[in-house]
This record gives sequence, C-alpha cells and structure tokens, in this order.
Amino acid sequence: MNFVVQLSYLLAAVLFILGLKAMSSPRTARKGIMWAGAGMVLATLVTFLHPAVHGLTNYVLIVIAIAAAGGLAWWSGRRVGMTEMPQMVALYNGMGGGAAAAIAAVEMLRALRTLPNDLQVRAEALAADADISVQAATAALRAEGAGSVGIAGALGADVAILAILGAFIGTVAFSGSLIAWAKLDGRMKRSQLVPGQQIVNIVVFALAVLFGILTFFTDSALVVAVFFALGLLFGVFVAVPIGGADMPVIISLFNALTGLAVGFEGYAIGNPAMIIAGTVVGAAGTLLTQLMAKAMNRPLTNVLFAGWGSSEGATSEGPEGEMKDISAEDAGIMMAYAERVIIVPGYGMAVAQAQHKIWEFVELLQDRGVEVKFAIHPVAGRMPGHMNVLLAEAGVPYDMIFDMEDINEEFAMTDVAVVIGANDVVNPAARDDPSSPIYGMPILNVDEAENVMVIKRGGGAGFSGVENHLFYGENTRMVFGDGQKVAGGMVQAVKGL
Repeated sequence: MNFVVQLSYLLAAVLFILGLKAMSSPRTARKGIMWAGAGMVLATLVTFLHPAVHGLTNYVLIVIAIAAAGGLAWWSGRRVGMTEMPQMVALYNGMGGGAAAAIAAVEMLRALRTLPNDLQVRAEALAADADISVQAATAALRAEGAGSVGIAGALGADVAILAILGAFIGTVAFSGSLIAWAKLDGRMKRSQLVPGQQIVNIVVFALAVLFGILTFFTDSALVVAVFFALGLLFGVFVAVPIGGADMPVIISLFNALTGLAVGFEGYAIGNPAMIIAGTVVGAAGTLLTQLMAKAMNRPLTNVLFAGWGSSEGATSEGPEGEMKDISAEDAGIMMAYAERVIIVPGYGMAVAQAQHKIWEFVELLQDRGVEVKFAIHPVAGRMPGHMNVLLAEAGVPYDMIFDMEDINEEFAMTDVAVVIGANDVVNPAARDDPSSPIYGMPILNVDEAENVMVIKRGGGAGFSGVENHLFYGENTRMVFGDGQKVAGGMVQAVKGL
C-alpha cells in the first residue's frame, strides 16, 4: 500500500509541475489550474491510504478538515469579486505558509514528547546493567547530557534544521500575508507600528535566529513557542512598512516563501509531493519576485527596508502647468476617428469594474477600422497578472494584450493613448526627474503618443505618493469620473456617430 501512496504522490507532483507550466500563458492558464487542482485532489485523497494514518479518529479529523476548508474555499471563491482577487491571493499565500508552520509545530512537539520516554527507556536499561536504581541511572544520563539531546536528537540534525527553517519561513509568510491582505482590503493604513520600525525588525530577526538555534538543542516547549511567536512578529513587522505600490513584489515574495516552507516540511515528514511542489512553487515565486523588482528598477532589499510607497510620500518638486479636462463623449469621438489606439489599464479599472464597458467600447472602435491594443505594465494592479485576469474576464483576446517591452516603442506612432486607473506606471517623472522617488522605474511611454486621455476619479497621486507629470502634459486631457460611467459615455458617443 505504501508503494501506491508514494506513486500517487509522485504523480501529484508531476501534475503540479505541468499545471504551473501551463499557468505561464493566459491561453493555457485555465488548463493549468485544472491539472494542479487534480494533483491536489489526488494527494489529499491518497492520504487516506497512508500507513501512518490509522484509527477512526484520524479519518474523521481528515474528513472534517477537508469538508470545512473545501466548503469555505468554494464559498469564498464563488463570491469574491475580481477587484478583491489580490486580497484572496494574499490570504491563500498566508494559509499555505501557516499550514507548513503548523506541520513543523506538530513534528517538534511530537519530538519533545518522545524525549522523556526515550530517557526513561535508557535509564531502565542502565539500571539493570549497572545494578543501580532507575533514579540514579536517570541522574547519571542527565549528567552526561543524554537528557538534553533536544529536538535535533529526536528528529535527526538534517530534519530538525529543515523543520526549523520551514517553521520560521512559514510563520513569516503567514503573518506577513495577513498584513498584506489587510492593507489591500483597506483595513490597515499604518506604515509602522513602533518608532524606528526597521531597527526593531533587525532586533526581532536576530532574536528569531537565536531562538531558532536554541530550538535545535532544546527540550523545552516554551523555547519552541517563543521561536514561533518571534517568526509571526517578524512577518508582521516586515509587511507593515510595505506600501501599495510594492504589493505585487511582496505578494510574489510571500508566495516564494510559502513554497520553500512547504518543501522543507515535506522533507521533515518524508512527503515527496510536498518536497517537489514546494520547491517548484518556491523557485517560481523567487523568479517572479525578481522580475517584479526589476520591473520597478529596485532591488528587493529596497522594497523590504526602504518603506517606499508608504505615507512618507515624495520629496520631488511638483509638475508645472495645469490639468486640462475633456468630456467622455468628446474623448470617445476623438478615438472613433483615430487610426491607432493603445489602452493602458490599472488598478482603478478594477475598482470601477469598467473592463466590460471598455471592451464594448473597443469592439465599436474595431468596427470602425481602428487598431486597438492593450499595454500592461508588469506591476500594474495589486498582484502579478492582475490586469491580464481582468481583461480575460471581459473577453479581450490574448493577442490584443502586450507586455511593456513589446509595445513601448509603438506609443510614438499612436494617435490616442488611453490610461484608465493607472498612475505610477505611466508617470514620466520615473524617466525624466532624477529627484523623484520613482526615478529609474521602467514605465509605459504613454506621454509619447500624439494624444493622451486619462480616465480618473480625481487628480491625486498614486500609491507612491508622487504627483504624476503625465496629467499636466500639453497632449494630455483628463476625463474625470467613475471609469465604468466614463466608458459608458464613450460607448454612447461612438454609437451616435
């Protein structure tokens, strides 16, 4: 039976890898999700056959866990809106890290529970051989250090090291992801919890490392509890200073940490499916984090420790000139008579749920012979691929959606560029103003288009706190209002021609 279980775990791991590979393309992402889901179902169900699982109580607990978690996931997945998808991703990342940390906690507590029994057995054997009392034998063994072999002695050095690393990474990913969820959901606005936040972070990290080392040798549950508490606290302190502009990076990082934690704990309990799946997710998440940081032209250390995107805001000089507005109807008519139009979506489009109206407007333009494309910045929205998901939901064909590096040169040959809900990723200050906090971040060259239409509720700064120079450009017109209503006005204007 164990052979069937291990073979099933291997097959599940293969399905995870194939699923992740398919998710790399929008065309095959749905298929990838189905494959990965099938792998997870297989890995879960085959656990009922695992030799280590026996007794009615364990089976009942497994069924209850599957029913409760599966039911909650189904319910929340059905009701979550597309604008809330980043929050759900952050929450699920946290659940993965928390699960890995929980596995580590169970293994450590189990190891601590076996230590007294092991010492008792050895003491009884010594007492019989040396013809002394059990109490004297126990004292002699303790004097030799046999009573303090700790978790490493019970689990083995290699398993203990990976279990401790997985526990720390998992707790950080869990608590950090919860903070990310709270920030994305608007439930938390603070950028620091204590004065000198970064110094406190270093102190907490140092203490966590110290207690991690102590946990390796300890036979005390209190030391283990303090270690886990420090991991949770460090995750909170790391995530609190992160601003909204950095959320795609931090979500990718927590995804990578969750994968690593799962892989480490898979080794600790001898589960190959967890090892392979965790390693793959960890590697993919790490690569994605690097790509997100590169897209912002910022090292990961700067994202984690600089606190950019927080309420500290920018110090560069504001742009000159004034904003010039235009009605939705006039903007729609202008695009109806254009030859080339590029649309740049951002988080504001998600908030307004305007993607369907925008696609309806695009179809009207195409009927008039206008060439329309969508330009996506890597960090647009609040999670990697956020805009791609929204556009796919609205029915936009994949061949109309272009990444920044593939379309940036076309703005100079475009009649009208439309920005809906994007801000920092189209700010020319990142390219032209060395004093700007976002200077050096690659942007979409929207300002190079002949005409620029910015659909926005107001003229405020983006999540970085930097005023957008694009809004004051000579070729820019602001279309103020709710994105969905503005798109509806443009649709009616084109239909009336």
